[in-house]
Amino acid sequence: MAIGVGVGLGALVLVSLYTVKEIFLGVMVLFLFLGMRELTEAFKSRDIRVPFIPVATGMVATPVVAYIWGSTAVVAAVSLTVLALLITRMTEGSDGYVRDVSAGALTTGWLVLMGGIVALLMAPDDGDHRIVIFIATTVASDIGGYFAGSFLGRHKMAPTISPKKTWEGFTGSALTCMIVGGWLVWWLLDGGQIWHGVVIGLAAVVTATVGDLIESMVKRDLGIKDMGTLLPGHGGVMDRLDSLVATAPVVWLLLELFVPTA
Repeated sequence: MAIGVGVGLGALVLVSLYTVKEIFLGVMVLFLFLGMRELTEAFKSRDIRVPFIPVATGMVATPVVAYIWGSTAVVAAVSLTVLALLITRMTEGSDGYVRDVSAGALTTGWLVLMGGIVALLMAPDDGDHRIVIFIATTVASDIGGYFAGSFLGRHKMAPTISPKKTWEGFTGSALTCMIVGGWLVWWLLDGGQIWHGVVIGLAAVVTATVGDLIESMVKRDLGIKDMGTLLPGHGGVMDRLDSLVATAPVVWLLLELFVPTA
């Protein structure tokens, strides 16, 4: 079931990217919106009430304006989202104000901002290739880590946060990421070199692992096992997005450095 869901999601990404990129933009916004919904609902287990309307509006608007108008629009949209949630929460009084708006700011930085960055990654003419590099390299971390950790894993990486993660699995993730990154950057991007992709893969394995650990910390603090149950065999949408949202800004930055779009 888990493999089937993963293959289905991969096919959806590829078909949307290489037909009409705007379809992928819509799919991304939908998944980020669902992830945001899961996160805000999970916060309620600790009586944390994130102002939903301003964050949801920012979640939809930020990737769209980023795709159309670029990085300046991202700064404006995220700033306005934070301002809107600060103002909106005022109507409910001061009790828990700092707690709720802090959770809202976390949601905005974790998902809204990252949605804008992925849209920036997709915006250039070769943005479809850049998105494939970003997603494939991140997924390679999960695949390489799973197999290496399953067969060779002995030494725990962070037993108090994520007991299943091992250093052997991390090594498998690193090797897989560097191979996939080096091949795809060289193959898909004009001017892309193998070593560019190797560096991107090495950076991606760190951010993907950290992204997974960050979500594990949030779930442990909230006292929940999964963010949701929408994806059979995977848990919730956030359980799939955790490594992607952490990796997005690093891949975007390194690709702009190695193979600039303008």
